[in-house]
Amino acid sequence: MNVLLVVAKAPVPGLAKTRLCPPATPRQAARIAAAALLDTLSAVRDTGATVPVLAHTGRFSDAEHGAELATALSGWHLLRQHGETFADRLAQAHAEVGAAFPGLPVLQIGMDTPQVRPDILADALHRLAGTDAVLGPAVDGGWWALGLRDPAHAAVLRQVPMSTADTGRLTLAALRSRGVRVTALPVLPDVDDWPAALAVADQLPGSRFSRAVDAVGVPAPGAGARR
Repeated sequence: MNVLLVVAKAPVPGLAKTRLCPPATPRQAARIAAAALLDTLSAVRDTGATVPVLAHTGRFSDAEHGAELATALSGWHLLRQHGETFADRLAQAHAEVGAAFPGLPVLQIGMDTPQVRPDILADALHRLAGTDAVLGPAVDGGWWALGLRDPAHAAVLRQVPMSTADTGRLTLAALRSRGVRVTALPVLPDVDDWPAALAVADQLPGSRFSRAVDAVGVPAPGAGARR
């Protein structure tokens, strides 16, 4: 058994995925964020032998698709994020999960990679079973997944600058400085800007995320409307 920890922000207009504006409006950006989160929750739910946990910030009652999100989160263990910085909140989430589910490995992902599927998550958990940690690099230099056999090792995140082009490299170095053996996962793009949203949506025809991106009605430069 493993814990699958999703770290997310409630998709509230003006607070979620603001880097998609423009071309998206704040409400459209929040709907894209909601779709990304719903697709991610679905992938976690369909991954076997896992305890699903959400560490969240913001009010889902104010969020786009709030009722659908509440239904999707039925049966999940919910945590509020705590900490002054994002790094603090990540480390604290791992600590709280470790206390709630002692002895279980923890695989943490976010809501920026809606292309994650159960087979990708199952492979990450399989790799984690044979090492101390797994780290999934992101195209932008960050990371999309962090798995730890002992979630106490997440304390190193407090010393790592987040949301930079060096976050992945520095996270790897911080873990190794504690003697943690780290296995790499496949590189994935994060949905941080409009070109990335279009690229990921192209990988997910028919998904909630793809439909939410299509609703904005702005194709990639030089491209026709996506089918």
